[in-house]
Amino acid sequence: MCMMKNQPRRDFLKQTALATAAAVMPFASFAQTQQAPAPAIAPRPAAVPPPAAVRPHFPTADPAWAATWDAALAVLAGNVRTMPRYDHPVLVEGSTYAGIWQECAPQEGLVYGTLQQYVATPPGQPTPLQVARANHVAFFAQQKPDGQLPASIKLADKVGTSGGYGQIQMVVPIAATAWDLFQITKDQELLETAYAACSRWDAWLRQYRDTRKTGLVEGFCTYDTGMDYSPRWNGIPRQCPDADARKCPPDPTMPRLCPDLSATVYGARIALAAMAHALGKSSEQSRWLADAEHIRKLILSKLYSPEDGAFYDLDAQNNFVRVRSVVTIRVLGEHVLDPVKDKSIFDAIWSKQVHNPAAFWAPYPFPSSALDEPTFVRPIPRNSWGGASQALTALRAPRWMTHYGKQAELTRLMQQWCSAIMRHTEEAKSSDDLVKLFRQQMDPLTGDFTQPDPGGYSPAALTFLDFARRLSHAGRSILIPHSS
Repeated sequence: MCMMKNQPRRDFLKQTALATAAAVMPFASFAQTQQAPAPAIAPRPAAVPPPAAVRPHFPTADPAWAATWDAALAVLAGNVRTMPRYDHPVLVEGSTYAGIWQECAPQEGLVYGTLQQYVATPPGQPTPLQVARANHVAFFAQQKPDGQLPASIKLADKVGTSGGYGQIQMVVPIAATAWDLFQITKDQELLETAYAACSRWDAWLRQYRDTRKTGLVEGFCTYDTGMDYSPRWNGIPRQCPDADARKCPPDPTMPRLCPDLSATVYGARIALAAMAHALGKSSEQSRWLADAEHIRKLILSKLYSPEDGAFYDLDAQNNFVRVRSVVTIRVLGEHVLDPVKDKSIFDAIWSKQVHNPAAFWAPYPFPSSALDEPTFVRPIPRNSWGGASQALTALRAPRWMTHYGKQAELTRLMQQWCSAIMRHTEEAKSSDDLVKLFRQQMDPLTGDFTQPDPGGYSPAALTFLDFARRLSHAGRSILIPHSS
């Protein structure tokens, strides 16, 4: 488990006081998405929440668990914001990311919603499940007439403007998290809204992101996959031309067939089939299942390298982009491999890449590029998918590791992330210090978080809370439902 040295009672009281102070700390100053600084915005002081109604029974008696838990809840409370062009509060990314992104915000909202029993919501404030709903509906509400969903909704956006459509930027399917949320809440309106919106989104992707008519999903720019500064995308523009996700840059190697984007569509179609069944649309359910199986087979036949045990982009000249990145893990994240029919493929990926200590099974899993990948970026800069272990990848791990029977390895991953986050709890001297525990990324070898990150990052706070809860319920199933 995440063992830390015992602390005197006075240190524990100090930490508890610091965690309480974090709850009244002003919302962290933001910068605009990606790397550009945002206009100054007035911070919104977080409401002072009453003590949580209940805490899990932590894995050990070390008081750092409780102090870090309370600080994480305070970070999330401060990151619930109202966005331009949408009236209901959402959980924003935090740190330097002033908004919500389709690649991650729906899942983050879902995880926050599952923590509702641990969050004492002040009167007049939205509950975590209400926030989870808003983290989905905000995207549906801003869907274009042609079916395109926004990639992002930012605090810098102004009413009457239409930003956020310059890339597709999807990873965890919004259809899958909407279906998971429906299973928890039985919200019929959400189900119907999500089914209609995600069906139209699938049609948009077929029309504009299958220009080569392969049946797979194409990547046009770096931001499509959210893998900023990854060697996978060296030489390719960050955003689509004219900030229009329908346009591919004029490069002879573009567009690319992308395993992770295609896996996202596969996972969405499986969820859409489940939604169709719940809505009594049996013929549509059959169509979604058939379409899902079609793209699944294409991913395996066209984008998998048996000799490497890895998935790669295929460029417009039919060459693999041989950068061993977290793309392979993202394919597993949507259960593209059948545990029985594709067992030999999974075993090869697991042994050659995912569980290989020289590749992705680092002391602090999972690096965004394999440790022995020649293009691994060092020294590690901030917001880099060129090697750092990202909190987003960790937060997504429970969606697939137990599905493939890797609970023991998931437990190890959760222990390591909790240990890294808690490591400096006892050194905190102020609420600002506690917030800095929750940074975006870490060195996969040392567990040291990238220091230029200011902290207050929602995915890191959610990773700690979700993992601490799961570790505290050893032997009992507390997993978030996953469409399968």
